[in-house]
Amino acid sequence: MSKHLEVREVLQRIVTSARTLIGARYAALGVPDDTGGFAQFVVDGISDEEWRAIGPLPRQHGILAVMLHEATPQRLGDVRKDPRFGGWPAAHPEMSAFLGVPIVDEEEILGAIFLADKEPAPGAAPASGPGADPEPGFTAEDEHLLRILAAHAAIALTNARLYERSRELTLVGERARIAHELHDAVSQKLFSLRLTAQAASALIARDPDRARAELAQVSRLAAEAADELRSVVVELRPAALDEDGLLPTLKSHVEVLDRAHSAGVSFRHDRVAALPPAQEEALLRVAQEALHNALRHSGAAAVQVELLAAGPGRGARLLVRDDGRGFEPEQVRRAGRHLGLVSMRDRAAGVGGTLRIESSPGRGTVVELEVPGG
Repeated sequence: MSKHLEVREVLQRIVTSARTLIGARYAALGVPDDTGGFAQFVVDGISDEEWRAIGPLPRQHGILAVMLHEATPQRLGDVRKDPRFGGWPAAHPEMSAFLGVPIVDEEEILGAIFLADKEPAPGAAPASGPGADPEPGFTAEDEHLLRILAAHAAIALTNARLYERSRELTLVGERARIAHELHDAVSQKLFSLRLTAQAASALIARDPDRARAELAQVSRLAAEAADELRSVVVELRPAALDEDGLLPTLKSHVEVLDRAHSAGVSFRHDRVAALPPAQEEALLRVAQEALHNALRHSGAAAVQVELLAAGPGRGARLLVRDDGRGFEPEQVRRAGRHLGLVSMRDRAAGVGGTLRIESSPGRGTVVELEVPGG
């Protein structure tokens, strides 16, 4: 559990580990919010179709509320017979034996692990006879093991939260730096441009020649502002790239987009050797631009990002594939500036790389960038 840094990934690993360790049919983990519901809720042992059919996330009531509010484990032979049981949706699978343990970090309740329906031990004979319970229950040993797991889960979950918080702070710092750069490099130029345009507007009627001169100045200032803005954007290197390297940065970016969009965004990579900083930045920026196009303009349901070793001494190869609506080749050429394709080509050329874009109607788009070895 401790090697994972994304909170969602840690939660899923905890749930899967608990279900496997204890031998339960179903497992779930809930992280409470401040409104009586759950900020996150992950399950194991239930298919995606079953989970969608169940409906909205549960509220903090019944046995769940007891564990979350009192931080006390609950081990029940049949949860449905407990007076605190509040029922479940029609599509929810029937469950009987129940074991729940809160995940606690000192005084804070981070969440709770819930297990249901103990699986029979391999080779065990089914219970028989009048009044026999057809389902085995959870034991004191099971509860002891789950308590140990919950203690480790608290550490892993706290570490993951701290990691994500540090990433958020990095992003905030990066935004502040960009704002400062833009202010210093561009804002004064834009202010001058605005004043000059106002002067030209006032002179049009009474001094056309001077107005034309002022408008020529507007054009010059606009061109300079655009050049300086482009320079700022090109020179800004993501802080995460300097700190973590290309693979973790690109992986994190893909995971964020996968959570934020309905389209599935996946990432696959080889063991790519370290590249010169300019090449790493070019690969990241082209990937970001291609992902933006795929998610905003193509209507894709799935986008795949691959970062592959191009061969000994040959650098790396980036591919971004989507299954969106695609383009006519002529449309790609005409839409190049609108879709950032000119920027991608400039980045590729700037590091001696080769950019290839393939697209056709109904067959999606592939953006490929290959950079030479360092």
